[in-house]
Amino acid sequence: MATLADNTARAYNDLVTINETSTKGYQEAAEGVTSPELKAQLARLSEQRAQYASALSQHAQQFGIPAGHETTVEGALTDAAAAVHRGWINIKSAVTGQSDAAILGECETGDAAALKAYETALQSNDLPTEAKTVLQKQHDEILSAKNQVTQWKGQAK
Repeated sequence: MATLADNTARAYNDLVTINETSTKGYQEAAEGVTSPELKAQLARLSEQRAQYASALSQHAQQFGIPAGHETTVEGALTDAAAAVHRGWINIKSAVTGQSDAAILGECETGDAAALKAYETALQSNDLPTEAKTVLQKQHDEILSAKNQVTQWKGQAK
């Protein structure tokens, strides 16, 4: 059975990985869209996710959690899903001729996966209160970003 530190470390490591993947995904999306405004907004979201990954790593160290990319079943599945998601952004861009709406749809998919991971982590009774506060704030901001991406997608051509 996993200890408190094991469960907390797994949650933090998985969320760090997800945010690193989101950073790359949003970077690729920014490169793929045609609208200069969308490029800037997606680049901003990429930077936001990089900050989340960094903050989670720092908090893990404060809590004495061994940070890093442990090879867990959950982590391996997260890595595989992340690689598939990045690939879909590339494939979708090529197939649709750089359709901004299609790229934004892939960003929505990535954010939906991230939100599920945050929700799973937040349901854990093993996370310290301070950690839950940080995770809830990031979750809420990702939800807000996802809603914004949905709005942009509706306006995209």
